[in-house]
Amino acid sequence: MSKPRRWALLTGAAIAVSALLAGCSGGGSAATNDTDEIDYALPANFTPNWILPIGTAAHLNTNNGSIAQSLYEPLVAYDGSTGKIAWNKAGSVATDAQFADDGKSVTMTLGDRHWSDGEAITSRDVGFWFNLITANKDQWGSYSKGKAPDNWTSFKAVDDTHFTITFDKAYNSDWMLANQLSHIIPLPQHAWDKTSATAEVTDADETTAGAKQVWKYLNTAAGKISDYATDDLWKTISGPYGVKTFTTAGKVTLTANDKYDGGEKASIGTVNLLPFTTADAEVNAVRSGEVDYGYINATDMDQKASFEAKDYTVQPWTGWAITYMPYNFNNPDMGAVFKQLYARQAVQMSIDQTSLSKVVFNGTATSTYGPIPQAQESDYVSDVQKSNPYPFSTSKAKDLLTSHGWEEQGGTMVCTDPGTSASQCGEGVEEGTKFSMQVLSQSGSTVTDNMMSAIQSSLAKTGIDFTIKTAPVSSVLSQTPTCTSDEASCDWDLSFFGTAGSWYFPAYPTGESLFQTGGSANFGSYSNKEVDSLIDATTTSTDATAVQDYSAALAKDLPVIWLPSPDYQISVVKKGLSGFDQDSLANFHPAQWKWTK
Repeated sequence: MSKPRRWALLTGAAIAVSALLAGCSGGGSAATNDTDEIDYALPANFTPNWILPIGTAAHLNTNNGSIAQSLYEPLVAYDGSTGKIAWNKAGSVATDAQFADDGKSVTMTLGDRHWSDGEAITSRDVGFWFNLITANKDQWGSYSKGKAPDNWTSFKAVDDTHFTITFDKAYNSDWMLANQLSHIIPLPQHAWDKTSATAEVTDADETTAGAKQVWKYLNTAAGKISDYATDDLWKTISGPYGVKTFTTAGKVTLTANDKYDGGEKASIGTVNLLPFTTADAEVNAVRSGEVDYGYINATDMDQKASFEAKDYTVQPWTGWAITYMPYNFNNPDMGAVFKQLYARQAVQMSIDQTSLSKVVFNGTATSTYGPIPQAQESDYVSDVQKSNPYPFSTSKAKDLLTSHGWEEQGGTMVCTDPGTSASQCGEGVEEGTKFSMQVLSQSGSTVTDNMMSAIQSSLAKTGIDFTIKTAPVSSVLSQTPTCTSDEASCDWDLSFFGTAGSWYFPAYPTGESLFQTGGSANFGSYSNKEVDSLIDATTTSTDATAVQDYSAALAKDLPVIWLPSPDYQISVVKKGLSGFDQDSLANFHPAQWKWTK
């Protein structure tokens, strides 16, 4: 998808937790302490504002997605709430996916499921979604050119509970299922296929014009937040919960759907989602025992015992994410240095991820040595990435630079032997070039400031000058764009925009957006033809080792500076609330929660 849409999606969790770390004032309400009710604290200053289970660019935050999924169950639900990211069939409408031997199509099977008004969920409901998305893809927040629905050439209903989607070529079935088919949400065609409040029926699943009319109708209704609890449109649901209240201030009350016939029937009747304008206000509510499921700052971890004394358990919520600083390989001054692998190795060897995780994040971050998240066990991480190919050692990093034509002068390494031989500085690196780089880093986070200061100190021991400039996340993104060396905007060296996780992945952690030549989020213009081929293989090859080969290659080639990945949040959960693991895809699943006391 385009950069604005993609960043709206991936920074949702990051901005929420950054706001959590920064804090201001206000918000919340009291807990009920009712065993058939729960009070859940939403991330600070992150108000739910969308109910339609089709996100647009302005509404792609994880809270909206979690609420929508509670009302409208996905065709294929992927989450990490069972301890490992996988297809959660209990929370899915589909029960099976059979890929053709040639990898060019899939036939899906629906469960014996019904809408809350008693109508069966059928292939027609899936086709309704398919046609709405196909006709309005440019307005769909999850659209990326060349991906779904572009790579789906046809939809055919076999019968009420089976349908076949044909692809434009053969794809890796894991990637197709986890990152493409998981977008599909069966929609109540019989209740929603109308173009006006007078319930006028249109052939939306037959014509593009009709699908555009229905899209406009649904999005117009979804813009009326104050009507969510009363509009009949939102009463026909398939998920374990329905909406009881939904205010423009972000207070949402979900109530169990007694007509739900799926595999994740709600155990708790009422779920109160509480908004907070600041982290301080939320933490005060936790201290007062006014929430059942909330969060604290990483800096509060040294007070863990005090929260446990208030009948909470402290549960770090790991994220399916990586954190990094991209190099600007097209910078007219330092780009030539960044293009030297030995130089990137020296930088990476100067980053003490273990100490950063322990000291800066109070143990709530995971060292990450490549492009695949490592906070949660998966089959995707290569042995090369796991083993950390560039262990921390500023002395070895300094030796690496001096062996390639650099000499320390006044505390900073300077290229004194330009040239392209193995013992020289490398192509394009001129004599007298100082190994000096500046990062434009997100402001407003003490954790970020502390990490950057620690990195600055560590790099100095290697002889690398590292200066820090700060700006709000939005400014960091706008001031460090993809660029060519002749553009004025290409004067940046390093960018940092994600103490809370630079990139949150879908279930299958491929890198076509991040590290492929011309990728939509490849801000540093990293380019490696061999890596491009490996990335292509992760989406098309049927070989299960393709993603591990990609993991190993990027762990070695260092397209960015790998940094510790912090937890999504540090949760505090009332004792007796159980039945779930926290989903590393950053969604919450209230149907899995249950009181045991």
